[in-house]
Amino acid sequence: MNYILEKAKNTHDLNKDEIIRLLKDDSISESLFETADYVREKTLGNSVHLRGLIEFTNICKRNCMYCGLRRDNENLKRYRLSEDEIVELAKKAVAYGYKTIVIQGGEDDYFTKDRMVSIIKRIKSFDVALTLSLGEKTFEEYKAFKEAGADRYLIRIETTDKKLYNDMDPEMSFENRLDCIKNLGILNYEVGTGILVGLPNQTLESIADDILYFKKINADMIGIGPFIPNEDTPLKDAHGGNFTLSLKVMAITRLLLPDINIPATTAMESLSPNGRTKALQCGANVVMPNVTEGEYRRLYALYPGKICVDDTPLKCRGCITSKITRINRVVSDTKGFRGQR
Repeated sequence: MNYILEKAKNTHDLNKDEIIRLLKDDSISESLFETADYVREKTLGNSVHLRGLIEFTNICKRNCMYCGLRRDNENLKRYRLSEDEIVELAKKAVAYGYKTIVIQGGEDDYFTKDRMVSIIKRIKSFDVALTLSLGEKTFEEYKAFKEAGADRYLIRIETTDKKLYNDMDPEMSFENRLDCIKNLGILNYEVGTGILVGLPNQTLESIADDILYFKKINADMIGIGPFIPNEDTPLKDAHGGNFTLSLKVMAITRLLLPDINIPATTAMESLSPNGRTKALQCGANVVMPNVTEGEYRRLYALYPGKICVDDTPLKCRGCITSKITRINRVVSDTKGFRGQR
């Protein structure tokens, strides 16, 4: 196992069998985390990039089995922010010191190409990097968003196991998902993707394939989140994802893609106290504090136990900065493109 870790540290390359062995063996977890942290520091330094996250709509036409925003969830109070509200939140986030804004929402057809182009142009006037997470769009829509100024796009593959994908995402096309990610690369976005760890019937072999897929497409950002069952979904009685396994997937991803951006996700902290801090010590270099205000923070209910739903954006900014400085890291003053310190 030490040989595998040394190989990963020095060559940033592992085969599927080696990845599976790392995933299976919990006795080397701490060594894996230390190695990932070493590679992160050597490649990217000690900066942590903050992204101000705006959750602008919880309306979604999709019916994913694991997601609280799914179309058939009748227990969720729905909302969508107006264009002016979205832009105002972005303006406040800039005042809090954020260099990147992330616009994330369900697949809400109210936000047409023209509406999104207007929002993008207004936010880009604040001299920030802009990440979009709007789900599956056409090539023409992605192109229009890029031309309007969008820098990055996040669309998680969730799993590269086609059967599992089809089970988890009914009415959707696995091939179309792959094409969306490919199209974003063609359009020169910084491409973000990722997976849920712990989905029902997911295997370590399929997770290894996921990691190799990240490497194959040379993704710029990878989000690794543990699956947390939501009582308002068909998977309410399923077993949740494992925190340690999620960290291991993240750490191996860091070893294979040393200069990419990897967020310490809020779901990590929903499973474990100080989960984001631990993730930052296992290879992560990004945190995305929520800058949405009021009841909308609670209504963007992807999963139960979501942290910070009663906090203000300013409090979140101060809290995460304190956590970062306590582990001898610093908040980056750059826009945090791939490879930036």
